[in-house]
Formats: sequence, C-alpha cells, structure tokens
Amino acid sequence: MMKNRIAAVAVALSFIGAAACFAANAHVGTWKVNEAKSKLVPGMGKNTTVTYTEQKDKIKVTVDGMDKDGKPTHSVWVGKFDGKAYPLKGNLPYNSIAYRVVNDRTNDITAMKDGKMVWNGRITVAADGKSRTVTINGTDANGKKVKGKAVYDKE
Repeated sequence: MMKNRIAAVAVALSFIGAAACFAANAHVGTWKVNEAKSKLVPGMGKNTTVTYTEQKDKIKVTVDGMDKDGKPTHSVWVGKFDGKAYPLKGNLPYNSIAYRVVNDRTNDITAMKDGKMVWNGRITVAADGKSRTVTINGTDANGKKVKGKAVYDKE
C-alpha cells in the first residue's frame, strides 16, 4: 500500500516537473509580426508567423512569410538550442540555423548558407511573455551591411 502511494506521488511529481519544463521555454507558441513596431530590412522579406513547438528533446520552428518579391515562404527547422547548426528545410536564402541560449527569455541566432553566416541576431521574449523582439545584423545580396528589428505578438 505504501509502495503504491510512493509510486503515485513519484508519477505525479514527474508530470509536474515535465509541465514546468514546457512552461519554462518562453519561446514556445505562435508569434505574429507586428509591422507597426518593427523596423524590417528592405529587400530581405519578412516572417509573418513563427511557431515554436517542443518535440521531445528538440524544438521545431515553423516560419511562414514573404520573400523580397512578395512570394510566400515556408520553412521548418528542428534542432536544439545548443549553438550548433541544424538544417533548415524550405525556400529561404539560407539552409541552416544555429540557436544558442543566452538566458530564459533570450536566444542568439545565426542563419547560414552552406556553412557561411548570412545574418545573426538576438531573440528576446518580453518579461510578460506577450511579445518577442528579433534584432538582426547581416549582409544583403549586394554586400551591404543591414540591421533590422522585428517585433512579434504572441497569439
């Protein structure tokens, strides 16, 4: 009888611990771009919707948007926030991304094409969890340095 109670408590604590782990990732959820608060880089296109979901020990990031010509873009990235590059599937001008955790609400991101950096930036979720800001630095197709900021609201 006592073993059954201990087992039940252990299982309950496991579920509570798992729920706390999922809740701890401030990035998880769906985010919509807020163009009024953003300073998008001309000629780089834009991500209109970004969705982070957890998949076991990895994160899946699905991004929909438009390229510089207004054509739809879609990409899916699955990996860990460990600073290593993982492949990106989709129709974007880069083919891998590396995320690195800075703190509970902040990640650094580097987008690469064939191992060469295209742009890098920082993603920070607001303390209230209702918005996130992505700042990027990179080089456009003509070799010109660019900077931008995209603000997203949580759905």
